[in-house]
Amino acid sequence: LHKKIMDYSTNVTYLSLEGHVELEKYRYVYFVTALSVYMLITCCNAVVIYVIYTNERLHEPMYIFIAALLCNSLFVAAGLYPKLLSDLLSEKQIISHGACLFQAFWIYTNGGSEFALLAAMAYDRYVSICKPLQYATLMKMSTVKRILFFCWFVPSCEMGISIILTYRPLCKYKLNRIYCNAHSVAKLSCGDITVVNLYGLSALTIVVCPPVMFVIYSYIRIIEVCLKNSKDFRRKALQTCFPHLFVFTCFSITACFEVVNSRFEGNVPHLLTVILSIENSVIPPLINPIIYGLKLQEIWNRIKGMIWKKKMHNFAD
Repeated sequence: LHKKIMDYSTNVTYLSLEGHVELEKYRYVYFVTALSVYMLITCCNAVVIYVIYTNERLHEPMYIFIAALLCNSLFVAAGLYPKLLSDLLSEKQIISHGACLFQAFWIYTNGGSEFALLAAMAYDRYVSICKPLQYATLMKMSTVKRILFFCWFVPSCEMGISIILTYRPLCKYKLNRIYCNAHSVAKLSCGDITVVNLYGLSALTIVVCPPVMFVIYSYIRIIEVCLKNSKDFRRKALQTCFPHLFVFTCFSITACFEVVNSRFEGNVPHLLTVILSIENSVIPPLINPIIYGLKLQEIWNRIKGMIWKKKMHNFAD
């Protein structure tokens, strides 16, 4: 059995995060890399969000959903990187049982929200392209607000139940990861975890399958409509749909790797486990603002305008 780490003054149980690879040797390399990635994620997402927020012409459903998706990326990064950066500079990589479960709740709730937001964006594109005359009626601002609420509320409820089921006495205290997830913590608990596993798989199915199926259905319908229209119509449709489709594909692949990795942990080389566990918090948050910032002309024009004004201001000074 692994030694129990406990603060007897406060009766708090701590878990040891032992997923780091050769930390003593590469501590500062890891820290600088993680800090650079975190700053890049924060800056790239914040710039696009700021551009959308400050330009009234971009206060349309498509851009509001993009801003919400990028906010979600910032939430995921905030749930991982500050603790990771602290651990990289600490002698002991530990976290309290409660904080570990909260981190798992935060990261995986926002992961579920990302699928829901991508499905909402697919719905927006579907209505815009397949039912343009009904767009103003179907995508009113009140509807957009309800969709956004649903995208965050439902995953938080599902993940909250999972965390409640996972919160039980522990018999082991060594987590072979660099951050927490519910399934890994559940495997440390005493007794049978069949109910936790069954609920986790059910919640995962509900969070992932309906959004994925809806996105696939939406794009089948969009393709059907595009094939019946002119080349110019197809070009404009693909110009707005490509960034979403690319982001959806990247996130689905990285999320799939994380799910498989958490379920089959211990059966793959540890270094690969670490890479698979963190890539979902690196690749999508970096790719999303770059893809939307560069590929959507309206956003890219605004960003270029900001850069040009800054240069002109510096030149005038």
